[in-house]
Amino acid sequence: MSLLDPVLRIGLTAAHKLLQAAWFVRRPRTSGAHAVALTPERRIVLVKLRYAPGWRVPGGGRRRGEYAQAAAIRELREEIGMTAYGRVRLAFELEERVNFKRDVSALFVVEDVRYDPHWSWEIEQAAEFALDALPADTSPTTLRWIDALSDEI
Repeated sequence: MSLLDPVLRIGLTAAHKLLQAAWFVRRPRTSGAHAVALTPERRIVLVKLRYAPGWRVPGGGRRRGEYAQAAAIRELREEIGMTAYGRVRLAFELEERVNFKRDVSALFVVEDVRYDPHWSWEIEQAAEFALDALPADTSPTTLRWIDALSDEI
């Protein structure tokens, strides 16, 4: 952890709070894509964002015209430094209200992920965990999604 990390956390958290205030007024409809990334050893790769608490599955917004699966793969490359992967399958699509947004997201399971984490403005840390030994501060949404997929992963 560098000296820059606490400064980035404060700045990005403040920026995220401003976005939330704008979303409160606008109530936008957004589209996202997330991925349960499993290593060849069947460990899950989670990320810790600089602007939000807890460990989470990688993912984010979809660009205009971008297919959900392509967005999930792009997010894995950006957030964890994914270098290779195997089978990709859609787990489910869901609509949630998050931070005053109406978000429609697709959740994919991506198997045999190999990755090489790199420095990022957004991601503080990427790490892998056994599915039965997730960190205590895993986000509630991530826990809910993993639980819903327990028979499939």
